[in-house]
Amino acid sequence: MSHGLYLYGIFPDVDLDDLALEGLDKQPVQIHRLDGFKFLYSEAQQERYLASRKNLLGHERVLEQAMQAGFRTLLPLQFGLVIQDWATVTQQLTQPYRENLHLLFIKLDGNREVGIKVFWDQERELQALLDENPFLRSQRDSLEGKNLSMDEVVAIGQAIERSLAARKQQIIYAFQQQLNPQAIEVVENDVMTESMLYNAAYLIPWEREVAFSHQVEAIDRQFEGRLKIRYNNFTAPFNFAQMPHA
Repeated sequence: MSHGLYLYGIFPDVDLDDLALEGLDKQPVQIHRLDGFKFLYSEAQQERYLASRKNLLGHERVLEQAMQAGFRTLLPLQFGLVIQDWATVTQQLTQPYRENLHLLFIKLDGNREVGIKVFWDQERELQALLDENPFLRSQRDSLEGKNLSMDEVVAIGQAIERSLAARKQQIIYAFQQQLNPQAIEVVENDVMTESMLYNAAYLIPWEREVAFSHQVEAIDRQFEGRLKIRYNNFTAPFNFAQMPHA
């Protein structure tokens, strides 16, 4: 039983062949032309889709496979968007935000999103910090076996914390200095774990991706194995196609 239509993304009004993709709930992905745009959709089998890993990956897979098929200029829609009829889309999106949508397509044309997430081992960094700073190490060691005042304990902890923060900022600055100039636009997102230092997305020309990835590798070498870098070189441009809300 269909519960409406599940929307994945929007293309400009260009020629699109049948993509033969499988969407959520194993439903065939279809294309619908509306108001000068083309929408990727499938028949919704649920009234509401939970943001499970399986569903989220299924949503993203449809978008990425469409892009891999050659339809690169794509506005991804947020996960879980189910509509009952196309009139709703016209009233709430394509009519009031027609110009905004066209501007987004202009920005994305010929460009792609890539992303990096940078991690470190905090315990290992702390040990390296103390090895490089004998004075700080002696202060830290003074915490053991001595009756220090609470103010002294706090002061030593804060000194170590400041030094670790400076090491972290040095790494972040290296990524900003070497990668930002290569991007048309950069979005810095929140870090998601304590071991994550940096989380950024870059809008770059399609043909610049190989050079960009080499630069990421060069930064990794610069820090001599201290970092774990997750580089995503192919994703739908979620960070650079923020849809206006009705």
